[in-house]
Amino acid sequence: MARSSTRYVCQACGYEAPRWMGRCPDCGGWNTMVEETVPTPVKARVPRRVAEAPGADPVPLSAVPLEAEARLVTGVAELDRVLGGGIVPGSLILLAGDPGIGKSTLMTELARYLPDRRVLYVTGEESVRQVRLRARRLGVEGDNLLLLAETNLEAILEAARRVAPDVLVVDSIQTVYRPELESAPGSVSQVRESAALLMHYAKTTHVPVFLVGHVTKEGAIAGPRVLEHMVDTVLYFEGDRHHAYRILRAVKNRFGATHEIGVFEMHETGLRAVDNPSALFLSERRYGTSGSTVVCTLEGTRPVLVEIQALVTPTAYGTPQRNATGFDYRRLQMLLAVLEKREGLRLAAHDVFVNVVGGLRLEEPAADLGVLVAVASSFRDIPADTGTVLIGEVGLGGEIRGVGQLDVRLREAARLGFRQALVPAHHLKGLLRPDGLEVVGVRSLHEALDLVL
Repeated sequence: MARSSTRYVCQACGYEAPRWMGRCPDCGGWNTMVEETVPTPVKARVPRRVAEAPGADPVPLSAVPLEAEARLVTGVAELDRVLGGGIVPGSLILLAGDPGIGKSTLMTELARYLPDRRVLYVTGEESVRQVRLRARRLGVEGDNLLLLAETNLEAILEAARRVAPDVLVVDSIQTVYRPELESAPGSVSQVRESAALLMHYAKTTHVPVFLVGHVTKEGAIAGPRVLEHMVDTVLYFEGDRHHAYRILRAVKNRFGATHEIGVFEMHETGLRAVDNPSALFLSERRYGTSGSTVVCTLEGTRPVLVEIQALVTPTAYGTPQRNATGFDYRRLQMLLAVLEKREGLRLAAHDVFVNVVGGLRLEEPAADLGVLVAVASSFRDIPADTGTVLIGEVGLGGEIRGVGQLDVRLREAARLGFRQALVPAHHLKGLLRPDGLEVVGVRSLHEALDLVL
């Protein structure tokens, strides 16, 4: 007969401790240790000679059959691009995002994207009537969408085996539980074990499974970190719920490119894909205003042109403010130091605000040149050349360093009508220049400022 013991588990990282602690020694989170009951099985006698269990025989690499994987194509280019070309059968996909961002809306619309497939939507937070009302608002009709309000994982899998869906959606993974575990739903052990059982179901039945996950106030996926390692694909739904645009970003994908993005616009009737995000992000751009530049960033395999705005004003406080929206704050501090040291712009008595228009977050260093030119433009109150796109990483010595896939970025700039592009000088050799776009190579930040301002 099993005995029970207790342990304290960090709900942020899964660290286990025999007693309660105010701060987790592993991840540093405060008040994240929760008591869980763990059954301890009684040790049984193990015979000295144990019969070996039969296992699968290893096969050589050349003997593994290579068959074309038939993906489920949704017909929505933005969603298919993020997934790597469509939904892979048997894949386990985790979709996370802030409350109200549109996760349940996207999952409900799967039935409309896949009209010839049977979708089983398991809701653990809403009733089937609530889901029906949302589906009617989104225009989702038909009998291919099956609804199940259940949180018991055994009952969910039993229903899935009975109806044999083509796609399974669990909304959300933090609400389901396994009855044999004594911890509460949403705990580390429940989320880990539930995800493991759903992964086994997906791999054995070749049914793709979507898991909707909650996020913490810091923006990370709630639950154990192992959850992100278990799934095949991790998708983040980003954006401000008070604005119409949503960005679906793949931060992990075993079947496609990582950091691929899809852009959607939220309407009363659901999400609409934005086929040309570059034109969208530049649609409200004002010309002849200081502190505005255009950069070309690469999100996965897609080049995207975005506007960067900077505002430099004399500070009214003892310590000047440095604020960045959509750009790394620490990298902004470093770039401002380069601007002061190499170009002599005295920003110590000025507040600096940098904003990436459209809600996109820039992570690659190819936007460095555009950020610095925008700051210098606002500081000098001189408008930058509105027909120029800026591409390049800025080093600590003020030099312009190279970036990847420059030809793809230049084609996107030429397609949107830009007449000039400033790029790292050593990229010019052997570079294919698009028609109608003048490509100018610069070696230093000083050269770029002289050309644009």
